[in-house]
Amino acid sequence: MKNLLLNNKPLFPETSYFILRFCTGIFMCYFHGWSKLLSDASRWERLGNTLTQWIGLDALSVLLGFMAAFSESIGALLIALGLLTRPSAFLLGTTMLVASTKKLSETGIDGSELPLLFLMLCIIILLRGSGKYSLDRKFF
Repeated sequence: MKNLLLNNKPLFPETSYFILRFCTGIFMCYFHGWSKLLSDASRWERLGNTLTQWIGLDALSVLLGFMAAFSESIGALLIALGLLTRPSAFLLGTTMLVASTKKLSETGIDGSELPLLFLMLCIIILLRGSGKYSLDRKFF
């Protein structure tokens, strides 16, 4: 048992990565994305205003808000399933970068831990890919 605990090799690297990827996708979709996707255009506009205020293109606020809702729901489900994992992680990571920046500017570091955590998870998933237990591995 002592050798097992002191060994630097992970016990189940593919299984633990699958759990990380699956939980990231499911938690993001359930707690953040699904309600945004099913809401109306006024909520998408409020979401999109975060980015359009910085770039100065107010006409894109609904489209960018829908893209954020899409990445937090459908993109997160694709990450959980391991299908189109890297593009979905890039899209969700971009959304989390905008959310992190907004939270940091409004509340400082204390209120921005959740979007920063999801941003870090998206970066890990983007760099690692879908892994062994994924639909990407099965189809591609």
